[in-house]
Amino acid sequence: MTDSPNTQTPQPPKGTGPLAKREARLAWGLLLPTLTAVMLVVLLPLLAIIWISFKPVNLADLRPAAPVVREDVRNIGEADQLVRYRIRNSSQSDPIRAVVLTDELPLGVVLSGLPEFCIVSDATLTCEIGELPPGERLTLEIPAAFDDLALEDAIEDDTPVRITGEASNVLTSGEFTLENFADIFSAREFGAVIWATLFYTVVGTIGALVVGLFAALLLNKSFAGQGVLRGLYLFPYVAPVIAVAFSWVILLDPSSGSINALLVQMGVVDSPINFFGTRPLALIMVTVFEIWRYFPLSFLFILARMQSIDTDMYEAADVDGATPFQKFRYLSLPMLMGILSVLFLLRFIWTFNKFDDIFLLTGGNAGTRTLTVNVYEQAFAVSNIGAGAAVAVVILLCLLCFSWAFFRFMSKEEGL
Repeated sequence: MTDSPNTQTPQPPKGTGPLAKREARLAWGLLLPTLTAVMLVVLLPLLAIIWISFKPVNLADLRPAAPVVREDVRNIGEADQLVRYRIRNSSQSDPIRAVVLTDELPLGVVLSGLPEFCIVSDATLTCEIGELPPGERLTLEIPAAFDDLALEDAIEDDTPVRITGEASNVLTSGEFTLENFADIFSAREFGAVIWATLFYTVVGTIGALVVGLFAALLLNKSFAGQGVLRGLYLFPYVAPVIAVAFSWVILLDPSSGSINALLVQMGVVDSPINFFGTRPLALIMVTVFEIWRYFPLSFLFILARMQSIDTDMYEAADVDGATPFQKFRYLSLPMLMGILSVLFLLRFIWTFNKFDDIFLLTGGNAGTRTLTVNVYEQAFAVSNIGAGAAVAVVILLCLLCFSWAFFRFMSKEEGL
């Protein structure tokens, strides 16, 4: 009699069976359109910015060098009439090689005295010009004889002359440099730009959260007119930024602003204050504008979280004799830490990338130039696209470091 051991058929590891593999393939197939869209919309422009940051490229270099030609007929009806081609190199820095001009001639046109690099074959003029130096202008004047019909066709001919050539493009060449990063880090005002960015971002983010929290605490109770007050709280966030920015500029104008006139008449100040034109007041004012404009977003999220907290805890705290501050400190605040953390992350990133508010208020002057404003000034005001892209890469690295630190050191209790 043989023993029959109690054996079980080994099961494949979880998630490696045929059904799981089919489900995984189906999931990846469904995600493929989304991943492709993310790749095209987000990653490709990001990679392009990183690529440009290592290139010595100016605004004019974005359009590669190309030959340009204009054709006209001169001395019409006279014995010395001719066809003129005016050719130029559109670039002032890059030569164009292997330049070839091609023109389809109307029937009845006879050219004479052709340059040695031009030939006519089957009513087609071909001129192998060769290399055009940077900024070079070349004029070809070829004597021509027309019959009446050919002359009319030549005058009314709207067929463009074809001209081709080969030119190097700094964007696609193998030339790379670190000068863009060296220029921005060695700039005298770079330290001030970093300080303005950090002050504007940190104080603006924390201020928006604190004001939003305070507003949510005020409206967490039911009272008459609560809905109207909520709508008024949302006004700074939903109003067009260009309208509210210019309203602030007009109200705080040192010459004709209502705020300055009121302060002078009340004797608070002896002379008008240039709120957006003096350091460090300008940076403080754009930060206050940031807090005022974006606290409604924090207010909405915090109020929604407050209203989802179970009221039984507050009733038990009242029985135990807890003060309002103690209830907020030990009951409300722990419940709000999750939403406050998410809001801090989002507001920090959005404020760090903010450009339009500062540009509309001060244009980056009076110590309010942040990294995003610096991108604009480098790329368009100075026409240094490479340096502007380098500043954008610095912004990306700063945000990646902040995001890593946030998720590395923040509590995981709320699933962050």
